[in-house]
Amino acid sequence: MSGEQADASLRAAPRNQADASLRAAPRSTFIPFRRSEVVAMCADELPEAERGSFLGFATMLNSLIHHRFHAHIEALKDAYHPFNAEALGRTRAEANGDERLAARRRLEEELAALAVAANFTELDVSELDRAFTEHSLLKVRLAVDMDVIDKVMVFRRGESVRVERVPLLFGLLRRTVEFPNYARVLVYAAFKDAEHFAGVNTDRLAFRPGSMIIKLFQNVPRNDLEMVLPNVKVGMRRVDKLLIGVPAFVSGAIVVATKLLAPLGLLLLLLAFWLGIRDEPVIIGQTALVSTGAGLVAFGAFLMRQVTKFMNRKIMFMKALSENLYFRNLDNDAGVFHHLLDAAEEAEAIEAVLAYHFLRVSPQPLTAAELDRMVEDWLARRLDAPVDFEVADGLRKLRELSLVTEDEPGRFGAVGLDEAKRRMDHAWDTVFDYNNPVCGDPRQTLSVQ
Repeated sequence: MSGEQADASLRAAPRNQADASLRAAPRSTFIPFRRSEVVAMCADELPEAERGSFLGFATMLNSLIHHRFHAHIEALKDAYHPFNAEALGRTRAEANGDERLAARRRLEEELAALAVAANFTELDVSELDRAFTEHSLLKVRLAVDMDVIDKVMVFRRGESVRVERVPLLFGLLRRTVEFPNYARVLVYAAFKDAEHFAGVNTDRLAFRPGSMIIKLFQNVPRNDLEMVLPNVKVGMRRVDKLLIGVPAFVSGAIVVATKLLAPLGLLLLLLAFWLGIRDEPVIIGQTALVSTGAGLVAFGAFLMRQVTKFMNRKIMFMKALSENLYFRNLDNDAGVFHHLLDAAEEAEAIEAVLAYHFLRVSPQPLTAAELDRMVEDWLARRLDAPVDFEVADGLRKLRELSLVTEDEPGRFGAVGLDEAKRRMDHAWDTVFDYNNPVCGDPRQTLSVQ
């Protein structure tokens, strides 16, 4: 990120979106290190006498961030409760239409905010359309019935370029393909209410009208993104139709020529006599009747075999889809909240720790652009890949806890370790203010952005 971009990022705090590429991994805001590993790497660069104090600082910072996100997930759980078919316990009263709509809007806002905090990027309509039209890596054709979905949100994180060898000509040959891959994909979909399904037998639907799904997947190729969406229907590619249709046509022609040609000739002559087209009567003996019956049985058996082949191939496609989803599914519904919460806490803590560490060890105050460049270079050396460090988020968290100084406008420094821990201890002591009617809300101390 350039200096001008970093300073603008500090003012507006936008989220950067990775630009997909088939040849080079895009710059991502996701830092693929665990929080404890980042803290340990920073501590290793400090003098021995400072390491223990720095580790204590990181522990206090993690605790404050964790407490803030506790309120965030409680809001998510409350908003999701009216839609949770598996919820345990009783409720005072069923939510009415307006209450359900308000809860759904609150859920969507909270879920999107938590996903962004966990360094997920929402896919726009053009990216979804591209995934639908690109060649699939699965040997199936997938279609999504979007007419039954009222709203869908798809988020992705950790885009990379993968290389795989795929079979050709029934496994006789293989070719190498490169494709963009998403390390994590979050899917939210709300289905339309019962009014939309008037006159439809809802018992045959795979979902409940007015319900929603929330799912988290891993290692999803961009070309097969539609497989993680709800209400997917499996179809056949043109080559699969040819593999069934051509042999069926040839076999059918042989069956008709060998089993049905003579009996059909007699039946046509008999029909012509009945319609008055032919004057000479047609005499069908026992042998002809047996031959006709055998021919019809053979033709019926042939049709059953073709139907069975079609159904077996479709089952094979559905099996391939279900196996892919089985090994890619990470979590569902309310469980996704906790998964996102952990990822968001990790991201927030890593950004704050890195920003504080590099500001503190710098011999002079840094601009946002200088800090951004310093952290990105440090990460690039350890990851061997470019990372877009969200310097605005890191500085924002430090500012909220008064851990940075700004003696000159636009140039930042960090308070000492002892003073930083004293200020965080004060922030923790004032989390619950019993003179405040909104006591106990950690978002009064740290905001979600």
